[in-house]
Amino acid sequence: MLAKCHRWLGFFPPQSAGAEALGGAGCSPPPPAAPWAGPVLLAGLIFFATRLPAISVKAAAVQPGAGGSALDRSSPTSCPQPQHSCTGSVLHPFPAPGSSAARPSSYSVGTMSERFDCHYCRDSLQGKKYVQKEGRHCCVKCFEKICANTCIECKKPIGADSKELHFKNRYWHDSCFRCFKCYTSLVNEPFMLRENNKVWCSNCTATDEAPRCKGCFKPIIAGDQNVEYKKMVWHKDCFTCSQCKQVIGSGSFFPKGDEFYCVSCHEHKFAKTCAKCKNPITSGGLTYQEQPWHSECFICSNCKKQLGGKRFTAVEDQFYCVECYKECVAKKCAGCKNPITGFGRGTSVVNYEDESWHDYCFKCTKCARGLANKRFVCHNGKIYCAECPKRL
Repeated sequence: MLAKCHRWLGFFPPQSAGAEALGGAGCSPPPPAAPWAGPVLLAGLIFFATRLPAISVKAAAVQPGAGGSALDRSSPTSCPQPQHSCTGSVLHPFPAPGSSAARPSSYSVGTMSERFDCHYCRDSLQGKKYVQKEGRHCCVKCFEKICANTCIECKKPIGADSKELHFKNRYWHDSCFRCFKCYTSLVNEPFMLRENNKVWCSNCTATDEAPRCKGCFKPIIAGDQNVEYKKMVWHKDCFTCSQCKQVIGSGSFFPKGDEFYCVSCHEHKFAKTCAKCKNPITSGGLTYQEQPWHSECFICSNCKKQLGGKRFTAVEDQFYCVECYKECVAKKCAGCKNPITGFGRGTSVVNYEDESWHDYCFKCTKCARGLANKRFVCHNGKIYCAECPKRL
């Protein structure tokens, strides 16, 4: 008998009365002949032959779990292992032979040699091709109209002479079992069953689920070198400078809105220019009198120490730290002989006849009264208040 999960096709020539049809009582087995293209298990999918030979052969029983090529039913066919896409989605493996995905009923097709009528339309089947299903004989027309499975892709019945593939109670013509995206045949190939009962090949599945490059909008496949910035991703060669178009890749860059610039282009296009060296300021820097400076350019003219964040004095476009100003530039007080720096006590200066004093050092020689912003008298090179010279 035939294994229940397969459908057999055969052709029986008319014989004399009393002969027995294959699979029915009172019928004799057909004469041996060349085997027809039997059922093929392609990676777990039942694959039925389309060609009907001129004469039939008595089919040997096929044990569950067996499969083979179209001409050799004895060669077992192994199931491919599950594959994984780059995004971690597992591609469905084909069902193993004898699994629940196999056809639940057995079929046989032949030519009736005795008087039998179609179970459905009651037309005589003698001398005609017929299909036997669950012990019932029916003509090919009724089989395709009533019993045949419907292809989930083209919505047409899968006739007795058609090749049929099935997976999880879904059926296809072999010609309809193609990738939804690239139309490649998926017979004996790994696939994924996705929404709306569409089948996808492994390549298209990986491509469709992959993130898209912000530059070229093409998918970034697993293994591609890429650059990620603020939840956006680019192919490494697509992440380029908006000005010079050179690949930035994993190098340093400056974002400006939706654009990105390499260090060199950013310096020339956006960076401020140092007031001393005239080169662009890419980082750090300071401002003095509304002019930008590199920190390393804003230094003491004498000791060359950086003045950023420190007290300094500007003299004729030269900058001095406090110590160098005292030693090299500041005038000496005619009273205490110390430098007049303008820092701390005595920020005010009194100048008289090419000499200078701290404001607190400019006082009467006799009574020591402070004379800053007051009338005073100079006598024999000394400073007096207005009253003391009268008592000399």
